[in-house]
Amino acid sequence: MRFLRWFITLTGLLGIWAFIVWITDLPKFILPTPLQVFGSFLERYEILFHHAQTTLLEIVLGLTLGITFGILSALMISMHRGARQWFMPVLIASQAVPVFAIAPLLVLWFDYGITSKVVMATLIIYFPVTVSFLDGLNRTPPALLDLARLMQQQGKAGWLMKTWRLYRYIRVPHALPSLASGMRVATAVAPIGAVVGEWVGSSSGLGYLMLHANGRMQTDLLFASLLTLTVIAIALFYLMDFLLRRALVWQPDQTPPL
Repeated sequence: MRFLRWFITLTGLLGIWAFIVWITDLPKFILPTPLQVFGSFLERYEILFHHAQTTLLEIVLGLTLGITFGILSALMISMHRGARQWFMPVLIASQAVPVFAIAPLLVLWFDYGITSKVVMATLIIYFPVTVSFLDGLNRTPPALLDLARLMQQQGKAGWLMKTWRLYRYIRVPHALPSLASGMRVATAVAPIGAVVGEWVGSSSGLGYLMLHANGRMQTDLLFASLLTLTVIAIALFYLMDFLLRRALVWQPDQTPPL
């Protein structure tokens, strides 16, 4: 049933696209037909696959680093009130600057290679993961925390061990659904950082291919690159959603899978 719904939706969108091209009679270099884009995809699939590999690697590395740093930062801010007072303004300010403004600086600092794109993707992913996980950690039911502190008073463990147990058995498990929401958002926006970095300066990637096709007025190739990026983004999102649902079986989602 899900595949039928996807097929009907995709067919409808392609039909609307073809109808707009037919009724407006736009030239190919402005808006190609779906068949022309599909033909360009088949004709240049090796080039698309080569550049898609670069973009996919940038996205995966950015996700890995952004999620890791986001989790560590949320834990640090949650454990130390002073860290929250000093670090949160910096965290918010880092998101107030548009990514297009810092992209040229990152390319200047980290060269035209893959590093600048990974850093940009990490910066975009980092904020939603940190904020979502921190919100989950801070919303632990007070009754559970009071019970844990009462039970720990009977032991002789030090502060570090008490804090570790509190987060290991209560705060972190309770915050995992919030972390999962942040990871889903991060997966959806991860391609933005990689592609923006490729637009500013690169020698490979789907963003680079889009600029190359646009400069040569190869709009069909541009659309093929865009559709390839869309497929990558959707596949990564559904993979992340599937893995998170499997990982949080002890707290099942009330909604069916997407």
